[in-house]
Amino acid sequence: MTIRKVSFLGLGVMGYPMAGHLAKAGYDVTVYNRTTAKAERWKAQFEGHLALSPAQASEGADLVFMCVGNDHDVHEVATQAISAMRNGSILVDHTTASAEVARELYKTCKDRNIGFLDAPVSGGQAGAENGQLTVMVGGDSDVFAKAKPIIDVFARHSQLLGESGSGQLAKMMNQICIAGIVQGLAEALHFGQQAGIDCKQVIEVISKGAAQSWQMENRAATMLDGKYDFGFAVDWMRKDLAIALAEARRNGSTLALTALVDQYYADVQKAGGSRWDTSSLLTRLTR
Repeated sequence: MTIRKVSFLGLGVMGYPMAGHLAKAGYDVTVYNRTTAKAERWKAQFEGHLALSPAQASEGADLVFMCVGNDHDVHEVATQAISAMRNGSILVDHTTASAEVARELYKTCKDRNIGFLDAPVSGGQAGAENGQLTVMVGGDSDVFAKAKPIIDVFARHSQLLGESGSGQLAKMMNQICIAGIVQGLAEALHFGQQAGIDCKQVIEVISKGAAQSWQMENRAATMLDGKYDFGFAVDWMRKDLAIALAEARRNGSTLALTALVDQYYADVQKAGGSRWDTSSLLTRLTR
């Protein structure tokens, strides 16, 4: 199947630029967004079409992408999209959601001869805007093979990790890692500030060694400058961690550090930082 006609459902901070990359790559793109004004703005910026419902956007599409808010949104939007999708088409969900909803949608799509991939992304708004996302995928290998060239329009790496739900499980692991790393970085910077050492110089040195991380390279300087009005919001991280903690209860794993950091993020929310970047964990220690 040659994929030329694609749709994108959900034009948030991630979906808007992702759909834009598809349009710039020459695909025939139709977009849907709950707030129509944003879809109109996208249409004015890129070559494409606007639909007024998920079903309208999905009708006749070879491949339908979606990136919405949570499990409820995924169910609602996907159900409408699937009702209009043709046999042999593919639905790719980039939302960070539960593995359970991914498996349910996989079965629903399978029964209608529609391919389904759960494909949450990592890389944040900057990664979406620059076409440098990492995509973790669950589903069937033949479906992934068809969708991968199109996914790679806005990704630097996409990989099939197993059966349906595997992409979401991988994203949970990703967020578990990030939560622990950001908290460790926040404590290190707080320690350095209390000790009176030049933290920016220290970061310059230790970022060349075993302590190096993406968070250190990209967030340490802004944390030290007290800048948090960008990036991946605390509200979103708490949503993601809630999904991971719920899955841990189901599979019997112990996520003591993740649960603790989740409560630290609750403290940040109470302090008015719901929309701050996740690196704002430092504010708990310095206020």
